[in-house]
Amino acid sequence: MKYVLFYLSFLLCAVTAKANNGEHLWLDCHWSANPCQVVGPLKASPTIGIAAEELRQHWTLGPQVRLSLRSMLQLGEGYHITVRQIDSSKCPQLKATIVASSAAGLLYGAYQLLRLQNTGGLDSLLTSAPKDHGQSLFVMTEQPVWKLRMLNHWDNLDGSVERGYAGNSIWKWKQILGHELTPQLRRRLTIYARANASIGINATVLNNVNASPLILTRPYLEKVQAIAQLLRPYHIKVYLSVNFGTPKALGATSTADPLCPDVAMWWQRKAKEIYALIPDFGGFLVKANSEGQPGPGDYGRSHADGANMLANALKPFGGSVIWRSFVYGAHHKGEDRVKQAVSEFEPMDGLMADNVILQSKNGPLDFQPREPFAPIFYRMHHTPQMGELQITQEYLGQSKHLVYLAPMWKEFLSYVRPSMLVGIAGVANTGDTDNWCGHPFSQANWYAFGRLAWNPQLSAENIALEWSRQTFKLPTEQEQQLCHVMLSSHETCTDYMMPLGLHHIFRFDHHYGPEPGGFNPKYPLEWCPTYYHRADTLGLGFDRTVATGSGATAQYPPHYAALYEQLDSCPERYLLWFHHVAWTHRMLSGRTLWQELCHHYNSGVAQVAQYRSWWHNDMHPYIDNMRWQQVDTLLTRQLANAQEWRDSCLNYFSRFARKPIIRPSTHTIRQ
Repeated sequence: MKYVLFYLSFLLCAVTAKANNGEHLWLDCHWSANPCQVVGPLKASPTIGIAAEELRQHWTLGPQVRLSLRSMLQLGEGYHITVRQIDSSKCPQLKATIVASSAAGLLYGAYQLLRLQNTGGLDSLLTSAPKDHGQSLFVMTEQPVWKLRMLNHWDNLDGSVERGYAGNSIWKWKQILGHELTPQLRRRLTIYARANASIGINATVLNNVNASPLILTRPYLEKVQAIAQLLRPYHIKVYLSVNFGTPKALGATSTADPLCPDVAMWWQRKAKEIYALIPDFGGFLVKANSEGQPGPGDYGRSHADGANMLANALKPFGGSVIWRSFVYGAHHKGEDRVKQAVSEFEPMDGLMADNVILQSKNGPLDFQPREPFAPIFYRMHHTPQMGELQITQEYLGQSKHLVYLAPMWKEFLSYVRPSMLVGIAGVANTGDTDNWCGHPFSQANWYAFGRLAWNPQLSAENIALEWSRQTFKLPTEQEQQLCHVMLSSHETCTDYMMPLGLHHIFRFDHHYGPEPGGFNPKYPLEWCPTYYHRADTLGLGFDRTVATGSGATAQYPPHYAALYEQLDSCPERYLLWFHHVAWTHRMLSGRTLWQELCHHYNSGVAQVAQYRSWWHNDMHPYIDNMRWQQVDTLLTRQLANAQEWRDSCLNYFSRFARKPIIRPSTHTIRQ
């Protein structure tokens, strides 16, 4: 009952909150003047109580919604929704029923019903004539494709966020006192919980994969307990990133060797302590022997040795170890970096415990604007795997650029079948700024990740339409324009940053802006842009063929290996990823490589200029002034940065191509 009472007070606060600052994300709409009646097992759990309260406050299309819990249906987290017309002398009204076999299913069903209402999915029922039997009917049944749908926060205990572009950590570690949250923090995290539940996210990792050992000390575990208690009614499990060297770092053991009995015993005791505080704790996320992080390799042990030791500690409590495959430079120095995940982990396939999940980035390098899919997803046949996507725009203009990421993720999902994964993780883009994500349109990427995590078959177009209707509520023409900009924005970004398969030519450290000539002997060679583009007087690109290059194409399944190996069959969007191509090579357009490179850079800049002109000149009457001004300012900044990318890259590469730079024309916008 306390969750419902707090929720009511939260709703009152939400109504009076600062208008249109984006704080309530895609949920900031449709408040019912006359709360509807919700009938069902409302006292069965706090989760069902929240589902009922959401419907009472936000369902506006009829007087009643019925919730029904039927465990025999075996819907898991899914639901069955039925909506009917009902007789009304005043105006058409609807009666809805949500049936589920779990409290989580009723919660997700409630949010889906409200999404249908808020995006016009039920409008046809309100305008159609009744059927012969006197009723029009809408029916849908859904279950999530993946069991684990997770956010990975890269938040640090000092309040900073690694690769965060929207302020500081939302967890406010220093504001959590013992087992309690401050009222302000409770209110803020309730918005976070609602947002995640509304799109089906059911797990969250609270801290950075470059984890501080302190996260496993008692004061911080009690703070994690307080967060877990708030998130639990929204069906969100809490996980923690852990530093593999924690027992040694805390002075509890003299080593972190996973085969040392004292080390294994320490982790077993720590797992028991955690589960006493948080009975539904999800488990550990681990980054080991990568970028300076400690790991089992420090002791001559394998990743399987390390993962299994932790898995054994969590096993009695039902917990899992999620082990990241982002490991390079530790044991395969000198090998092409994109090959190292397969080289490192394929020999261990089948050797890890059954509660270990291998988590790999969507591409084999590092969240570039465009990468081919990571071949490791096809190479591990006896190890459960998760995909890792990056919602925060580390390499895509951060929170300064309007780049909608669903098309990029759909490209990945067209190669990696959902059945190959047990879950999906997204590196979160949330911070403590008013609108959570910095750029108003960056909220769409959080939303899109959750929707695709629930159903990867959803289209990028439909997700963009859902988000825009819930966020802005525009007339049809402006809505179509907005969705067009969103859907074209990722291709535009690759055009003005790194077209045709170019990759990793950002400035060092912060990854914002171009530095194609970047080389610093203090850094490993594989961190330097010149290592990746390999421009010379003959051509451009990284040769990864078996015949003459690093052999990375051989890690792909035969069909893709053959496709990528040959210059003439390799898709042009990956061309410079897999091939060193002559400047005079003829592209499909008939242009030479140099001409095509100029065309893409010019097109990308022209597209951003068009976005800015559209927003500045056409959208002001339809968007509240706060968000209109913020987006207008950011698009101006994006255009300047796109021009910087074009000019820096073409000026640099022209030295090798020995060709004049082709300047923009009126025909450079991509059709």
